Amino acid sequence: MQPDSITPGAVKSEAQHRSDICVVGHWIHDRGFAASTDGNISVRLGADRILMSPTCISKGMMTPDDLVVIDFDGRQVGGTRKPSSEFAMHVLIYRLRPDINAICHAHPPTATGYAAAGIALDKPILCELILGLGTIPVARYGTPGTSELSAALEPLVRGHESILMANHGVVTYGPDLLTAFLRMETTEHFARVSLITEVLGKQVLLSGGDLEKLLVARARYAAGAVQHAAPSLSEDLDGSPASATERVTLTRRELDALIDDAIRRDRSLR
Repeated sequence: MQPDSITPGAVKSEAQHRSDICVVGHWIHDRGFAASTDGNISVRLGADRILMSPTCISKGMMTPDDLVVIDFDGRQVGGTRKPSSEFAMHVLIYRLRPDINAICHAHPPTATGYAAAGIALDKPILCELILGLGTIPVARYGTPGTSELSAALEPLVRGHESILMANHGVVTYGPDLLTAFLRMETTEHFARVSLITEVLGKQVLLSGGDLEKLLVARARYAAGAVQHAAPSLSEDLDGSPASATERVTLTRRELDALIDDAIRRDRSLR
């Protein structure tokens, strides 16, 4: 399986998108981000169509022909398998975020543990997370395959690119499929680091001054990121993805909240 590279300004064919979804499905399965037939992946094909993984299939065993096409009303317009029962979540994100073209939903163990505990990943521990994703909130529980799930996510979709889903899993999204996957990987990585600090019994948080500096770095990073071409998917299913152009998503409100929290913590330690 060898997905074609993404070149600047290129428009990918549906066949290329199908291949890419299968590659990312392998990555999700191989990294233990989704057990059995869990999880779902999609790509926006156009103004009114979505290409997505079907229900009841391991993400590591999909072939391009297994994928299905639905419209924004949830009607199936292509494919012989049934679409994921969580298609409404994908439709919601695409409707609310015109800048989003790909979505990954999975159950990475550590991040899902935080979701099950109702604990957001919002402490300023790693500068890379603040620059790349900001805070990762927890959406309230919604029954999978029902309108409850979309209703729980809706208030958070516009301000975040990674959301923990209470007692369920994680959903990440981005301007392309590779970025959406890498955000899933980053979320799980940060969850592991956060858990280790909890086990060790100590978390050294970034100070308010450190966070202010990150705001300046974030502005430079965001300006530079738009100059780069879209990333390409690696051909090696067992290796790591190639580089990705990350859209920085930390809002000023989020950063201000992190700074205020860090200042309060600094004062409490004096």
